[in-house]
Amino acid sequence: MVEVTVPLDRVFHALADPSRRAMLAALETGEHSIGELAAPLDMSFAGASKHVQVLEKAGLVARTVRGRTHAIRLEPEPLRRASEWLRRYEKFWSGRLDALEAALREEDET
Repeated sequence: MVEVTVPLDRVFHALADPSRRAMLAALETGEHSIGELAAPLDMSFAGASKHVQVLEKAGLVARTVRGRTHAIRLEPEPLRRASEWLRRYEKFWSGRLDALEAALREEDET
């Protein structure tokens, strides 16, 4: 089986919008229709559908069509890959913060 990898730039682009992040948060509880995703955001069906398309292109959601209803579900794998990429920089920032803390303590002691 060939694994299809969505580029991280699509994932980060999708995550850059607060409405799309809210949709992903709603999907943590399970499948929702596009209308259900749009309702708390006070957004039109067409607007929500466009946001869902961006999430689909990033591989963050999958759609199942049941009659006229489109059920959207979370696909967490791209989020895991984005998290791994960000974690590479955690060591860098931890080191910087440790150095800042040491400098502040040294300053307090003088």
